Amino acid sequence: MDRDHQWSSTSYIKAYPLVVSHGRGAMLEDLDGNRYLDFMAGIAVASTGYAHPKVVAAISDAAGRFQHLCGTDFYSESMAVLMERLATLGPGRSKKRVFLTNSGTEAVEGAIKLVRSSTRRSDLIAFQGAFHGRSYGGMSLTSSKAKQRAHFGPFLPGVHHVPYPNPYRLETGGRDAGAFVLDLIRNDLFKRHLSPDDVAAVFVEPMQGEGGYVIPPAGFLAGLRELCDQHGILLVFDEIQTGAGRTGKMWAAEHAGVEPDVLLTAKGLGSGLPIGAIIAKESVMKWEAGSHGSTFGGNPVCCAAALATLDLLEGGLMDNARTMGEWLLTGLKGLQGRHEVIGDVRGLGLFIGIELVEDRRTKAPAKALAHELEQRLFQKGLLVLQCGESVLRMAPPLIIDEGDVDTALQVFDECLSETTR
Repeated sequence: MDRDHQWSSTSYIKAYPLVVSHGRGAMLEDLDGNRYLDFMAGIAVASTGYAHPKVVAAISDAAGRFQHLCGTDFYSESMAVLMERLATLGPGRSKKRVFLTNSGTEAVEGAIKLVRSSTRRSDLIAFQGAFHGRSYGGMSLTSSKAKQRAHFGPFLPGVHHVPYPNPYRLETGGRDAGAFVLDLIRNDLFKRHLSPDDVAAVFVEPMQGEGGYVIPPAGFLAGLRELCDQHGILLVFDEIQTGAGRTGKMWAAEHAGVEPDVLLTAKGLGSGLPIGAIIAKESVMKWEAGSHGSTFGGNPVCCAAALATLDLLEGGLMDNARTMGEWLLTGLKGLQGRHEVIGDVRGLGLFIGIELVEDRRTKAPAKALAHELEQRLFQKGLLVLQCGESVLRMAPPLIIDEGDVDTALQVFDECLSETTR
């Protein structure tokens, strides 16, 4: 840690003083031999846990063949197989094409270029609370924390933010939050501020991540799809945090029965190796050869890890995410009944948020408590991370079992009692 502090960029933040030695399954061990049950998975990245033998074998085999080949200019079998696999797994019936990236942020950047190129339109709509990355296009769409944008402007022109339909937080006068936001776009944004004919795409997280692990109301995404179709606007689903089986289905889009024009994935796709993808309808991904590329996107070792990950997801881990997610959600709702500071518990699969409040009536965010509880949980051996204003997220590896869930619930209960005593 001292070496890190002496030489690292001052932009890094550290949630807690954890220096990892190694990991196995859903467990991490630090350099002092302390063991932790990991319920944040490197921010939803370690989808198959740590050192899964099938993933390790795939990586080792690929690395023993060749470590790099620029997929923009040359062919490799693993890259072609992965693109075919992702295209056929994409939600909906339309034929898809795939561009492979190194990260979620790079997928967002590529998608901005793609939608503008495809539609010949300029403007973009995103949502308050959204997080789409830290490069300039991603930051322009992001509306999560002011410090992520402070002193970096100016940003991309033509980006417009509207409220995300948060059923717990959004003031709607008693109306459905999804219908409220859709009406706001139609009757305010499109009538007073922006012609829909200038809009290339709407970028939306089908379940909002950094903004607080928010699940939108039923019907919102379908309504957004209808609104986009009405005006010839492309619909982009940022599934960088919700994709790759985390919600109990391959994509969160499947819960809503909505087919986006473009879907972005990364994080859990490679079980920790850096890989992401833009999965788009063939009718949309029609940019000219050479107009977009990546030196490392489609790296053969990363492709091997992604293919092994997809095998495991389809081989039972998605089902396990759904089953263990229900077990965990039920247990957390039970804790909500005993702890007044839990204002809301929400989630699908192993994408679960616990919102902490000072008072359930006013819903005032308990920011200090969220931070204190995160640190106390770390000290007791359970790793979680904050998001939103006062939300603790649980996004463990998809391999967890009932014993892991019960242990996490017990530790969470103990720490809640200690911090609120």
